[in-house]
Amino acid sequence: MKPTSPSTKAPVSTRPLWQRLALRRLKFLAFVAVLLAVVLGGSYAFAPQWLMQAEIKREAMSAHLDKHSVQVGDTNWVYYEGGEGPTLVLLHGFAADKNVWLKQAELLTPHFHIIAPDLPGWGESTRVDGASYNIDTQVARLQGFVEALHLPRFVLIGHSMGGAIAGVYAAEHPEHVAELALLDAFGLKANENDFSRLVMAGNNPFEYDNREQFAKATAWAFAKPLSLPGRFQDVLIKRNQVDRPFIERTFNELREPSQYLSVQNRLDQLAMPVLGLWCHDDKIIDISALDSLRNGLKNASAISTSMLTGCNHMPIMEKPEETARILTAFSLSH
Repeated sequence: MKPTSPSTKAPVSTRPLWQRLALRRLKFLAFVAVLLAVVLGGSYAFAPQWLMQAEIKREAMSAHLDKHSVQVGDTNWVYYEGGEGPTLVLLHGFAADKNVWLKQAELLTPHFHIIAPDLPGWGESTRVDGASYNIDTQVARLQGFVEALHLPRFVLIGHSMGGAIAGVYAAEHPEHVAELALLDAFGLKANENDFSRLVMAGNNPFEYDNREQFAKATAWAFAKPLSLPGRFQDVLIKRNQVDRPFIERTFNELREPSQYLSVQNRLDQLAMPVLGLWCHDDKIIDISALDSLRNGLKNASAISTSMLTGCNHMPIMEKPEETARILTAFSLSH
């Protein structure tokens, strides 16, 4: 008989089963991490708008908001809606969109039913070539939107240009507005500042073609520089360039006295409770506008004013907790 050769079986691991399973899991997780890094790195480099859209969707989900749309005349309104309780309608400012309200909405939806639209011409809502998008035409469009959604009486909250639209709408359609809140609002008499001098000279601070100009533009609105990744800035710069003709045309419309004094000229028509909320160091609309608001409200049933420090023109993003607290107290107090 031939002698048998020794066995060549693979060595058996002496590691406990739990260690072997843990190592396999770690290797899998490492593979997933590398894959994600490659995908995200590629998206950031070549399609940063995808990452921005994903983050906006995440914030909207966190705020318990759903996106809807409704056709009113020649305008398709795209808007966020969510939460339960008294209805708050939130209007954004110039060269902005409904997404500026996401931090606020996360704090407000536990107590309120929130409606935050892209105003016509901005964001995802319809823009009709050659049409006017000044305060008066936007007020008329807003009435159609309110009627289409069959909204009950609501608290109307407007920021900057949205504040002017809110103030004029409340004066012309008081039957729909239970309370009015104006945040660093356009449309009121204010002391001249560097920004207003620049605007009246015909210069538009909201136009930018590179990251340096983007930083200067956002410095008008924010107390601290935005910590926004460079490729995200590039997306916003490209969007600004595409929207440039519309931005210029609307900007020039708003330079008319009937527009920059649109709320001031209607203050005596406001009979509902009114809140004025300003950042003390607003570089765009001087804090003196708050005095104009307070002194001009002859018939308002209640007047509340609040002033925040440590912010510039964007309290809804720079001081979200304080702003939400003030809006909540005001909205529930009447």
